Amino acid sequence: MKYLRLFAILAAGFAAAGCIPSSPSPVKRTIGLSVLSQTNPFFMEIADNLREEAVKHGFDVIVVSGENDVARQDKQLNDFVARNVDAIVLSPCDSKSIGPAIRAANAAGIPVFTVDIAVLAPDAKVVTHIATDNYAGGKQAGEAMIEALGGRGGKVGVLDLKAVESCILRVKGFKEVIDANNQKPGAAKIEIVSELPCGGAKDQGYKSAEDMLQAHADLAAIFAINDPAALGARAALEKAGKAERIKLIGFDGQPEGKRAIAAGKIYADPIQYPDKIGRTAATVIAKYFDGEEVAPEVLIPTALYRKADGERDGLKP
Repeated sequence: MKYLRLFAILAAGFAAAGCIPSSPSPVKRTIGLSVLSQTNPFFMEIADNLREEAVKHGFDVIVVSGENDVARQDKQLNDFVARNVDAIVLSPCDSKSIGPAIRAANAAGIPVFTVDIAVLAPDAKVVTHIATDNYAGGKQAGEAMIEALGGRGGKVGVLDLKAVESCILRVKGFKEVIDANNQKPGAAKIEIVSELPCGGAKDQGYKSAEDMLQAHADLAAIFAINDPAALGARAALEKAGKAERIKLIGFDGQPEGKRAIAAGKIYADPIQYPDKIGRTAATVIAKYFDGEEVAPEVLIPTALYRKADGERDGLKP
């Protein structure tokens, strides 16, 4: 017993002097996040919620923005690889062209995750894609369009963004519902007469909507793939004096979009939950690093938001 006490005293002395190493503190990991655009509140809400949730799991998060520029985002991802971050998260500016940068991360052994927009490039490996169920949301947009037209049918324009996978899915779902409606016996036909790029932005949505109106004076409605484009289209309709006649369906459910719905400026939106996308992405990454199996895709459903919902929420234009 005397020797045990002596050993304990000596061990305590060595530890106090730093001769016996203490348990190492956990290493903090870093996530590099590149969003599509910081000018779109949707992506900043994803970033803010991802960062907030990731911190709870011991991660630092570096946030940058591609601003719809593939070359810029490519450089950002290569910078993340050079910095040897532990994981990369992105919403691709172009679902195919970003492939080489992702393959570089794959070669460096850095796991890649995508949020909102998936990668379509061959051989570009992504651990998990976390996003809105855009295909089902597009179907909801089609149902809202049929409802908005009140069974009368008519000519419809689409403001699209063909470089982005999520928007491709929205338009696909939308068209399938419109096609199914047109095949019903006795149904008034809805004809998609124009599809123009909007860049997912208000200014381009405005310009393309103007072009649609000039080409199709009898246009009955427009479907825009997001709220900024829908709001741009609304401004074009107001300028042309056709805002009360032409119905408008958006997609997103951003605060400005919801206010426009409450005011009757947009008929309806399938709304997304960017906060859930961000938090879910952080949780999936934490599980991955804990050695748990994670799904290759996690989809979050949309909900159709109409004027009555805006009024219920007490929104003002």
